[in-house]
Amino acid sequence: MSEQEGEQSDRKKYEFQKVIEDLRDYEGSGTQLVTIYIPPDKQISDVVGHVTQEHSEASNIKSKQTRTNVQDALTSIKDRLRYYDVYPPDNGLVIFSGAIDSGGGRTEMVTKVLEDPPEPIQSFRYHCDSAFLTEPLEHMLADKGLYGLIVLDRREANVGWLKGKRVEPVKSASSLVPGKQRKGGQSAQRFARLRLEAIDNFYQEVAEMANDLFVPKRGELDGLLVGGPSPTKDEFLDGDYLHHELQDQVLGKFDVAYTDESGLYDLVDSAEDALADAEVMKDKNEMEEFFKQLHDGNKATYGFEPTRQNLVMGSVDRLLLSEDLRKDVVVYDCGDKEEFEFIDRREDTPTHTCENGGEAEVQEREDAIEYLMTIAEQRGTETKFISTDFEKGEQLQSAFGGVAGILRYSTGV
Repeated sequence: MSEQEGEQSDRKKYEFQKVIEDLRDYEGSGTQLVTIYIPPDKQISDVVGHVTQEHSEASNIKSKQTRTNVQDALTSIKDRLRYYDVYPPDNGLVIFSGAIDSGGGRTEMVTKVLEDPPEPIQSFRYHCDSAFLTEPLEHMLADKGLYGLIVLDRREANVGWLKGKRVEPVKSASSLVPGKQRKGGQSAQRFARLRLEAIDNFYQEVAEMANDLFVPKRGELDGLLVGGPSPTKDEFLDGDYLHHELQDQVLGKFDVAYTDESGLYDLVDSAEDALADAEVMKDKNEMEEFFKQLHDGNKATYGFEPTRQNLVMGSVDRLLLSEDLRKDVVVYDCGDKEEFEFIDRREDTPTHTCENGGEAEVQEREDAIEYLMTIAEQRGTETKFISTDFEKGEQLQSAFGGVAGILRYSTGV
């Protein structure tokens, strides 16, 4: 994935996350909030047919209010489906529609369409409840990382991928290694030599299988996990059978009882701690560099306004944003220049007095992350989202307002 594609992916994930947070807050009176997950291979005409059938069956709902709300939601969904041809976008489509409680006994009709989620939707789902079904999307957004998986003993081996939380078995091999009991007529020495040759050949076959799968993706690979009984996995790794670049990406070796496809799932379970450490390690490295520049160098910026100014100048190499940042930017027209307020998303837009004493006019109010990412994209700056699951990541949010940057050069701002 190119740097530009990665940034577009980060932006899309953030936009989805923001919509999901809104959807989670919505409640309906009774089972009247409709969610539909449409996989990419599902024909739109089939979905329209299903929605039409549900609309007809909703006439049997006893409560008049619930019946009306469900049918209105289904009508809204049908209206949105008209915008699509034979199939949905590449990764599918999710539609949420329903009458949500807006306070004071009133309801408000909401319809949200999310196109092309980060991962392909696996199956068609129709869900009608008092809350929208967001969990499948949340799992997709939590998906991070691409890892290679190898499980082997002296009888068989399997290799595959861990893509986010999804295990994908890809290739398998069976060995011709003879058992430990030799046949009659063979000398013990000759038998032992043949057996070692067969083990060596099998390890080479497994390595070739792994190299073919992983080497072309080594630039995207976040690590390699190897599992199996001792001493098999140790012999395999210590024997330098793998391509040298893959050998350097091995995160760990783990005891796994099975080496068929199920062993790949066992390997992921066994490596849970290593995977969590690897993911947060990237964030830790970014924050270590930021603090180093903050204390010993002169290429760090933090806080909304200094970081914004550096972004506009094009001096920011990497923009660091806290995953927990929930702020808006209000842009004010002060005649000869723009001025800004950085406020909590739930706050009302404040009045602002310009530095020249004049009255400020609100120009726009925008989500802070989207505002800063737009400038970053225009200036060729990479955006990094930093977890709060470790001390320095939490400090980015609590001590630096959730916004910082590592500079290309010192600006004095």
